Amino acid sequence: MTGVEFDTILFAFGLTLFAGLATGIGSTIAFFARTTNTRFLAVSLGFSAGVMIYVSMVEIFFKAKDSLVAVMGDVNGYWVTVAAFFGGVLLIAVIDHFVPEMENPHEMRMVEEIEHPPEDFKKKKLLRMGLFSALAIGIHNFPEGLATFTAALTEPALGIAIAVAIAIHNIPEGIAVSVPVYYATGDKKKAFRLSFLSGISEPVGALIGYLILMPFMNELMFGILFAAVAGIMVFISVDELLPAAREYGKAHHSIYGFIAGMGIMAISLLLFA
Repeated sequence: MTGVEFDTILFAFGLTLFAGLATGIGSTIAFFARTTNTRFLAVSLGFSAGVMIYVSMVEIFFKAKDSLVAVMGDVNGYWVTVAAFFGGVLLIAVIDHFVPEMENPHEMRMVEEIEHPPEDFKKKKLLRMGLFSALAIGIHNFPEGLATFTAALTEPALGIAIAVAIAIHNIPEGIAVSVPVYYATGDKKKAFRLSFLSGISEPVGALIGYLILMPFMNELMFGILFAAVAGIMVFISVDELLPAAREYGKAHHSIYGFIAGMGIMAISLLLFA
């Protein structure tokens, strides 16, 4: 894990930037679409969850275990892998716990709300919701950025798959920010800007993670970080992506997407192994 080439670092950072700025795509969709294609959104979110869960449990977890076992031995290495995995789950769960429920990014908005906003919402309340949604999404995107960056550094093909999965689920998060802000202010530029900025935390998370961790990166650190990343991605999928997918469409749509995501991820791992 030492001596990572600059081109690889640049590639990993670029992937993270792509994933984070997908919130801007969601914001753009909100302004130009009259209705939400709920079936497509449900399948897409389910697909993203399938990719992230499969790659976490089949690829990332065992790469982490192999690194830790090589350093610490079979028993201790496996124990530390499991501990780091659930440490990642705990980290993202704690972050999620401290986000106020009303502004939680899991509470997605529909693009129809721009034209037909809920009558009981006052403009100040909507603006507050949009601002805090941007902040909440920014906080959630921070560890996602580190996950994408770390994966891309070690295995570019794996990084691409994770970046695409995270980008897909960042699109409705962009809608969640832009819809209330636009209705509260009538300012498309402000709504887009806040949505855009909420995604910037993804590459910021990667950059800070790189600056802090890379000087100490070795097999032990890599194994712990990769196992934690697997835990973070599984939690995001189960707590955020699948429930949101079921909200947008029929239960079967999200499951079809979920299975397709796992299948495509499995095939891609076999092809690029």
